[in-house]
Parts: sequence; C-alpha cells; structure tokens
Amino acid sequence: MASLVVRSRARLFHGHCWVYGTEVAHVHGEPAPGDVVRLIDQRNRPLGSAIFNPQSQIVARRFSFRRQDLDADFFVRRITRAWQYRQQLADSAAPNAAGIDPRLCRVVWSESDGLPGLIVDRYDDALVVQTLTRAMDDRKPLITAALNEVLAPRVIVERNDSPIRKAEGMDPAVTGILSGEGATVIEWPAPPVTLRIDLLDGQKTGLYLDQLTNHRAVAALAPGARVLDAFCHQGGFALACAAAGAASVDAIDSSQPAVDAGSAAAGDAGLDIRWHVRNAFDALKEFEKRGDQFDLIVLDPPSFTKGKGSLQSALRGYKELHLRALKMLAAGGRLATFSCSHHVGWQELRDIAAAAAVDARRSVRLRQTLGQRADHPIDLAIPETEYLRGLVLEVTASW
Repeated sequence: MASLVVRSRARLFHGHCWVYGTEVAHVHGEPAPGDVVRLIDQRNRPLGSAIFNPQSQIVARRFSFRRQDLDADFFVRRITRAWQYRQQLADSAAPNAAGIDPRLCRVVWSESDGLPGLIVDRYDDALVVQTLTRAMDDRKPLITAALNEVLAPRVIVERNDSPIRKAEGMDPAVTGILSGEGATVIEWPAPPVTLRIDLLDGQKTGLYLDQLTNHRAVAALAPGARVLDAFCHQGGFALACAAAGAASVDAIDSSQPAVDAGSAAAGDAGLDIRWHVRNAFDALKEFEKRGDQFDLIVLDPPSFTKGKGSLQSALRGYKELHLRALKMLAAGGRLATFSCSHHVGWQELRDIAAAAAVDARRSVRLRQTLGQRADHPIDLAIPETEYLRGLVLEVTASW
C-alpha cells in the first residue's frame, strides 16, 4: 500500500479528515486515483487510512484511524452503524419532535459517517445513492451489495448528476438504476398533502430532506399570516404554511416542473396557494415596488457560492434578498432566512441580516435559529459537514 507523508501543519492533526496537496510532504509508491493509501507523519508515525485522488485539491480523505481497506465487510459495518444511528433518532420519540422518520431520511452523510463522498438517502423502500469521490465511485458494486444486505431496498437509484464530481475528474451527469426495479416516482403522505418524489429527475436526490423539520417550525408562525415563500422549489414551506392556516400564501420558483409538482400537491389537499414561475430576485423587486406587504417571508435560496473566491458576490446577493424582504415586513412581521453554503457561516448570515435591516429602516430581533436535520450529522472537527443555517427574525419597529 502506498503512503502519503503529511506535513506537521496539516489540519489532519486537529481532527479533520482532509489532506490538501500543499499538506503532502512526500508520496511513497505510485497510488492511482481512487486507491487507498496509508497516512504517516514526518516521523513515520501512522495516521490512518485514506482514499487518494491527485486530480482533486483534496488529495486524500481519511476514513479510518487504523490500517483499513475498502472491502465488502467495511461497507457493511459502516452502513450498519450509520443506519443504527438514524434508527436511534426515530426511537427517541417517533415520529419525534426533530421529525426523523427512518423511512424518509439520509442514511449516510459522507465524512460524518466515515464514508467520504458517499451519500445515501432513503425514500420508503427506495434508496438514492451519490458517489462524489473517485474511491466511492469505483466501489459502487460493493456499496450496492452492502446496501442490499443492510436495508434490503426495492430499488437503488444512482443520482450522480452533481457538479461536485468534476473536482474528482468524474462525469458529472450519471443517473440510472444500480439495483432492483420498479417505480422511481413515489408518493409520500405528509398530511394534509401527498408529496410526489421523483428519484431520477427531481431536485437533489428527490426531496430536501434537510429542511423537513424546518418546514414545521416555520409553519408554526403561519396561522392567520400573509406568507411569501421565495425559492420555494416544490413548495415545502408554502404547503406547510397553507396547511397550518395561513391567510394567504404566495410561492415563487424559477422551475416550472417544481412549481407544477407543488401546485398538484396543493390542489390534491385543497390548499390555496398562488404560484409564480419567476426569478425570485425579479419577483421580490416587483412585489416591493407595488407595495405588497407580508407577515411571514421565507428565503431559502440555492447556494450562491461553492468556494471562497465567489463569497463576496454571494454575500451581495444575500444582502439584496434580505433588504427587499425586510421592506415588505411591517412591525411584528417575521423573516425565516436560510443559507445552504458552508462558506456563509452563522456570523456572516447575521451580519447580512443586520446590514439589510439598517438599510430597510427596520429594527429586528432574533427569534430562533434553525439548521439541518439530525440525520445530516455535524462532525465538529469537520466544519464542512455543517452547511444549512437558518434564522427566524422578527421586525420590532419600522423607522
């Protein structure tokens, strides 16, 4: 097995699992992309086993603190451990306050579950798999076999259509069936609505599982309120707010198929929602210009930045959204705002909201913080595993 000698200043020594190219002192042997390598320090002391890919800026990702290969038994053990954790979340109070239903959850969350680059989401008797690192992609047959052994799904769908795969030198547009057969469009009851989930062509792996708990938290503020849900996708927040008794709900998204799916769910449940297939920036600008007012606004945009290089541009975009939203909220109005980029941290999100409030001539207070569901666990030594941050703000005064 080839070895990587890691420099003493590497983040690996602080509990992180990533090794960047600049942190490698030497490579012993000729490992190929996707191979397992030993990690050692400059005094030849072992640091564990990692997956290797020189085509990526992150040349190695540690997955074990001891010598370990990625064999069949390894995948069965790790997936079993990850699945048991999700079952514990449900057993604590199923269906619990955190909203973790093991039939609809993230089973494997990459580095947080010791499987760098592997994501597995469960939708009842179907699994959706993403392999975002070369090593995991090369071992899809082993992963598929382990998933069948541990979870016995009806079908396993591959959704490797993420641009993240480009960084590993892989095709970013691979989808299909890895195992099993049957429908890849499923209906999931979420009273009073029924969600239609397209596992092959829907957003992400079919549904925003990380936000399901937050839908209920925000809907608790909706009874009697005029609600605006921007970047609504299939209307997760809009549907929850309408079902909770909102006085009116407007939902905006640029995707016609997503809006069609949300509209169908609303129609089946008898919920009245006004849908707008628009660019959210343009729609908010128009609503503000004509003097529309709301009691609750939800901002849940896609990630505006994938790296530090575009962070400032992203922050300007977030600032504009918050400014327009706050101008449409009177005293007592609430803003639920989210960022799904690791690079926009809690302080950045608060600073954006505070600056926008000043420009909008509004005084605001923080009512609640929201984050990703517990089935997307956060490893404190790996900040990148925390990516979803939300604030619920309340306007206390208009100047």
